[in-house]
Amino acid sequence: MLTLAHVLIGLDPLKRLTLFSLSHPLLLNVARFKEIEDKTGYSKVYFFLASFFALLSIVLTLGGVKLVSDLVSFLYPAYASFKAIDSGKPEDDTQWLTYWVVFAFFSIIENCMWFIVSWIPMYFVLKISFFLWLYHPKFLGAGLVYQQVLRPIVLPYVKGAAPPSKKVT
Repeated sequence: MLTLAHVLIGLDPLKRLTLFSLSHPLLLNVARFKEIEDKTGYSKVYFFLASFFALLSIVLTLGGVKLVSDLVSFLYPAYASFKAIDSGKPEDDTQWLTYWVVFAFFSIIENCMWFIVSWIPMYFVLKISFFLWLYHPKFLGAGLVYQQVLRPIVLPYVKGAAPPSKKVT
C-alpha cells in the first residue's frame, strides 16, 4: 500500500513541507500563508518556517529547553488522546492510557530527583528523545516501558489485577 510517507521520501524538503501544510490545514493555517504568498511572491513555506522559528525563539526565551521538552512530551500526546477517545478503537485508548501512566511515573521521578537530573549533560535533549520514542507510532515505547518496568513494580500492590504476562507488545 502506497502511503503519504512513501510519496514524501522522493520529494525535496520544500515540496514535502508544502504537502504537509496542505494535509494539516487547521494546524498550519494554510489560507493565511497562501494570502501572504500571493502578496509577496515568495513561497508560503518560507513564511511558515519563519513563523515556526519565531515561535520557537519566544518559547526558548520564556521557558528555556525545559519548557520545550515539557511541550513535546505533553501537547501531541494530549491531542492524540482526545482523538483516541472519540475513535471507538480500544487499541489507541490503551496506547495513550499507557503513555500517560509512564509520563506520570517519569514526571514524579524527575521532580523527586532534580538534584541528579541537573548533573546529566544534555538531559533535556535526552528527555525529548525518550518521550518521542514513547509515543512515536513506529516504536510505541510506552507499552514496552509499562510491560517491562512499571507493571512488575506496581502489580503486586494492585488488588485483583491479572498476573504479568510474558508477551511484549
